[in-house]
Amino acid sequence: MEARAKILAILTARPGQESMLETLLRGMVAPSRQEPGNLRWDIWRDPARPGRFVLDELYQDETAVAAHRATAHFKHYLSMVDTLAERQAYVVLPVVVADLVPDKQGA
Repeated sequence: MEARAKILAILTARPGQESMLETLLRGMVAPSRQEPGNLRWDIWRDPARPGRFVLDELYQDETAVAAHRATAHFKHYLSMVDTLAERQAYVVLPVVVADLVPDKQGA
């Protein structure tokens, strides 16, 4: 089994585009979470900079990341995001991470 894969993306809205960017990101939640290889798809906001969002995505493996990037909803996002925000996106693989479901037996 391949290792899990995480996408971490930091998006900073261009001036006046905060609302449009948030709308675009919110539109990605449901279809991304419904993908077979998706384990998480969360949006976070930087309280110090309300126009900065962090996407925290977790996939079964790199194959699931590739499948995500081939979807119509991702292609739509990609066609719009650069006009709304500056972004940095990273696909990272685990080194040392906690289990998805913590072991409750020892608690």
